[in-house]
Amino acid sequence: MAEQRRERRESRDARDGAPDGEASRGRSALPEEASAWTALVATARRTVSDGLVVGTSGNVSVRVGDTVLVTPSGVPYDRLGPDDITGIDITGRQVLGTLVPTSELPMHLAVHATTDALAVVHTHAVHATAVSTLVDELPSVHYMTGALGGPVRVAPYAPYGTQELAENMLRALAGRTGCLLRNHGTLTYGTTLDQAYDRTAQLEWMCSLWLKASSVPGRNPTLLTEEQIADAGERLRRYGQRR
Repeated sequence: MAEQRRERRESRDARDGAPDGEASRGRSALPEEASAWTALVATARRTVSDGLVVGTSGNVSVRVGDTVLVTPSGVPYDRLGPDDITGIDITGRQVLGTLVPTSELPMHLAVHATTDALAVVHTHAVHATAVSTLVDELPSVHYMTGALGGPVRVAPYAPYGTQELAENMLRALAGRTGCLLRNHGTLTYGTTLDQAYDRTAQLEWMCSLWLKASSVPGRNPTLLTEEQIADAGERLRRYGQRR
């Protein structure tokens, strides 16, 4: 896992190599940022407990005003505490904390800069990653496709942490709230951490469903039409409790 080793090394170097007297980088966290950080850490830990990532292979971000809080590079989520808050402004300048941000920062900043996202979840979920190696678009086997805006596209492969990957991802996300990353994993976003996480979990479930249904010898899964997916998407927008 070269990605994980590099992230752990970068994070260790950031902690051990800070200049004397540089106990923190940037300003102190605002109360709303501290609260959002607590929720972000809980979501990151959930990606591990629910089997969507192994170790530190995924990452999570949440936006508070002009600051994007992100999981730091290579730090196990169960070790993250309030003092580990890591914040970046939309230009990529670190304004909170001393830990090196996730190597996938270009993807997170690209989503926050170009969509209405307030939260982004990236995982290496096994079924979704398997599907990313097989097709250019996840077949519409379930109406929850509508929750992601339509059939889920697969972004072409590019090395992790690169601007090329971020650009490929944005093209795959056009008109969608989630996509697959070729030979890599998933990315979803929402207006809350819970929404972004739920979309990730639903995407992984749909990938698992398609893999199982398409593996039955002599049978092909029935797929929903564009009209059926659009209808489901509209119904899902009205789903749940009214506030």
